[in-house]
Amino acid sequence: MKAKTFDKKFDSGKSIVADLVLDQASRGGTDAKRVNVDFPTWMVNSLDREARRVGVTRQSLIKMWLADRLAQPQTGKSR
Repeated sequence: MKAKTFDKKFDSGKSIVADLVLDQASRGGTDAKRVNVDFPTWMVNSLDREARRVGVTRQSLIKMWLADRLAQPQTGKSR
């Protein structure tokens, strides 16, 4: 099916599910990219304590905190 036909079908409110190959679908922007960050020992120890308290790994805790911070509206202030 050509994109124009697909778009027309979608825009008219008809179901397009049968036209999709869902077992090959993926969500864009979710590929992992490795980033190295050096933290002082006291910070790693604090992260480990908090990760244990929450019941997640250190890496998961850092990801959760960063995702939460990045989801907050930006105030426009530069630091």
